[in-house]
Amino acid sequence: MRNRYCDYMGNSTEVTEFILTGLTEDSRLQLILFGIFSAVYAITMVGNLSIIILIRTSPSLHTPMYFFLTSLSFLELCYTSSVTPNFLSNLLKEKKSISYGGCFTQLYFYALFGTTECYLLVVMAYDRYVAICSPLLYLMIMSQRKCVQLIAISYIAGFINASVHTITATTRLSFCGPNIVKSFYCEGPPLFVLSCSDISLNYLLVFVFVGFNLITISLTVLTSYTYILATILKIRSATSRKKAFSTCTSHLMVITIFYGCLSFMYAWPSSRQNYNLDQMASVFYVVVTPMLNPLIYNMRNQEVRGAFRNILGRKVDA
Repeated sequence: MRNRYCDYMGNSTEVTEFILTGLTEDSRLQLILFGIFSAVYAITMVGNLSIIILIRTSPSLHTPMYFFLTSLSFLELCYTSSVTPNFLSNLLKEKKSISYGGCFTQLYFYALFGTTECYLLVVMAYDRYVAICSPLLYLMIMSQRKCVQLIAISYIAGFINASVHTITATTRLSFCGPNIVKSFYCEGPPLFVLSCSDISLNYLLVFVFVGFNLITISLTVLTSYTYILATILKIRSATSRKKAFSTCTSHLMVITIFYGCLSFMYAWPSSRQNYNLDQMASVFYVVVTPMLNPLIYNMRNQEVRGAFRNILGRKVDA
């Protein structure tokens, strides 16, 4: 597979920058979008930082579940910050350019934090499985050392995936023009089509790694929640059953939103034929989802709401 605009192959990269198409060319609409997504980004930063601070300062939340929730909030901050600041600045520019090095740096960290979050959500599903199916052994199984190891494994998976797609595969490609990326940020497939090198390996790696991640993650989460649901239905106490459902539904909502967008973007490449739909999914996945997660956990988790009220109460008393 070769870019039809290039008639030769070379070891040198002639393209020194890429031009991002953004979401729209309408300058007035760009200003409106800048206001909307600036607010979304601010809410994302404040919401996730609040979750981290709340959990760190509330002894009642010093449990494995909230340790993972803190890690999730940190990942959300890193993940959205790898794309959103540049996206916002480009909304105010006529020429939406990004340097060659900046593009691949963005691609690397986007893949790193995105993949790490995928596996962290699996870890959180396993945590809920242990908590509900083996409550008496929960603290012994989910020891501090075990929690740190699971977080480390998630980051290792993210590092491997990002390295394969960015360092091993994409940076070996030659770009000799055109340099217009049909996206508002640097991601793999829109970059591949601009290359004048053979990109069959790149598509194969995307198919293998994304397919493996989606299948492994989906089967693990589905298996965990099948056991969880079976255990919850056996609980006689209505209060205990409601509490178990509450913590699980919050996590399931986050997983459904995150993997739903991810599957739409990568599992069905034909969706890229519809540019507007693809960009809407990308915006929701990269910019909006990190804002929703802390809101979901705040609204549905009684312990988080209780800890927040306690902190407010202490400030009022002071």
